[in-house]
Amino acid sequence: MKARTSLVTALVATLLIAAAGPVSAAPAGDPTGSAVESDGVAAAAVTLNAANFRLQASAYGGLIDDLDAALPNVSVPTVVGDGNRVATGCSPAAANRVASFCWNSGDNNVTYWIPQAITTTADAYEVGTYEGATAILVSWYDDASDGIDRGVRVSFVDYSTPSAPTYRHVLLVEPYARSDGKASFRPVNVHAGGMFWYGYYLYVASTSAGFRVFDMRHLWQTATSNDAVIGLQSDGSYQAYGYKYVLPQALTYTRSTTGGYTNLTYSFVALDRTSTPDSVVVGEYANPGTGTRLVRFPIDYTTRMLTTGSDGYAHGSQAYDVSVTSMQGATAINGKFYLSTSDGSGNKGDLATFSPGGSVVMHTDALPIGPEDLSYWPAKDQLWSLTEYAGSRSVFAVRASAY
Repeated sequence: MKARTSLVTALVATLLIAAAGPVSAAPAGDPTGSAVESDGVAAAAVTLNAANFRLQASAYGGLIDDLDAALPNVSVPTVVGDGNRVATGCSPAAANRVASFCWNSGDNNVTYWIPQAITTTADAYEVGTYEGATAILVSWYDDASDGIDRGVRVSFVDYSTPSAPTYRHVLLVEPYARSDGKASFRPVNVHAGGMFWYGYYLYVASTSAGFRVFDMRHLWQTATSNDAVIGLQSDGSYQAYGYKYVLPQALTYTRSTTGGYTNLTYSFVALDRTSTPDSVVVGEYANPGTGTRLVRFPIDYTTRMLTTGSDGYAHGSQAYDVSVTSMQGATAINGKFYLSTSDGSGNKGDLATFSPGGSVVMHTDALPIGPEDLSYWPAKDQLWSLTEYAGSRSVFAVRASAY
């Protein structure tokens, strides 16, 4: 999501405006030494009929079996352990910051790849690891400004040693059958503004559609001899713009609504493991933010898919009109919602919080310039996010309980 104008918290006209709480000092040990400020204004979130928001899953992609037979399969720990880039230390200006790292200079400065979403192995499994690997995943979309649209890549960051993370980019691909019937794959052209990892599935937000879902059980190693092409080539090789590994799309979720509601924009998404059952929180980016919404959907840990009703749809279980401008990410922790908001390339971002029945409170300038998606690591009380602007990109965590 790209916000370029000043942040304005849109207030619902029919609601009473309440004064927010006083400025709260950063707790002892805060690496930034800064206070978390409230802007003094809060607006109540309006409850919506959550069941009117729905998603329907497609069938699992059968072409994956054909490509499994054609390509070497590798595991998540193999990819995580095969980092070819080294992250750097940095200190982004986030209040209550407890962890951070930055990309190497090439990824920090590249203009056509833009980082957006974040998830971790703590989302994948409650134990916090995936087949023994401890990792952070970050999505980047290609804006094609260099003449090639490669779609979306995901950085697999080895976070087993937080002081020295290494990483490798993996390309997301969509399997398809060519006109000659042979299985191939192509780029996934979505904004990827939000994602979450749940079991072996990686859910990626598709802004005007719903979700693309990728299967971690089918990571493939490809040829790297031609960084200008993708898919099955005339020599029988499978190329992926020079990327060594690809992760295939397995199914989709398609959005719809009932009851006269407009379709939800799937700008970002995060997993909530603190709810019962586990659930996902989806939200909308808009500037101005009047009418922007958050919707929660329950998810089934036995199938790793959204909980589906007898009508074949997954229905929302909570929904709110929060009317917050430039939301870039949202999650919930023990019933309380956390929202990241941007304020353009020249101003620090804000963190908003609210509890059902209460007001949306803005913690002004609590986040660095250009904040994006959110992901919560429960065992560490870490709320993770990242920044998008070339030249000043970082990945960082703040202490969630400070808010």
